[in-house]
Amino acid sequence: MYEPIRTKSVHSMAADQEVPHRSRTEELDIRLAGHLTALLTVTDELRTTVPGPALDDAAERIAEQVTRLRGGTYPLRAAPTGGGDPARAPRLHRRARMLAGSALAVATSRGDAAAAALAAERMEAHEADAAVQELATA
Repeated sequence: MYEPIRTKSVHSMAADQEVPHRSRTEELDIRLAGHLTALLTVTDELRTTVPGPALDDAAERIAEQVTRLRGGTYPLRAAPTGGGDPARAPRLHRRARMLAGSALAVATSRGDAAAAALAAERMEAHEADAAVQELATA
């Protein structure tokens, strides 16, 4: 009445193959590098909006951490172009603070003291800068 199945199940075929898996540490490295790269992008955008040596230094330190996490590959960065709209600065600072918080959570989970310290420092700096920018635009 029923014809027997003559081919292997799709599920058993997938189980037989060697699928590369990453360790938890490798996954956390990838996530942390991603959060820090996003923070670097917002920091670079802030540098065009509100230029200053503190943001230049912060951007370089973030880039160093991303390079370390990516095994020596320096992150691609856009060259700063003309000045941005200063009215966007408070919003950019809030975004940077959120990204630094995400990086801090992953760095803490990973046990990366250098990245955690940098992320905590950037959170505090962006919190203070956002408050100053909001007062300046009000």
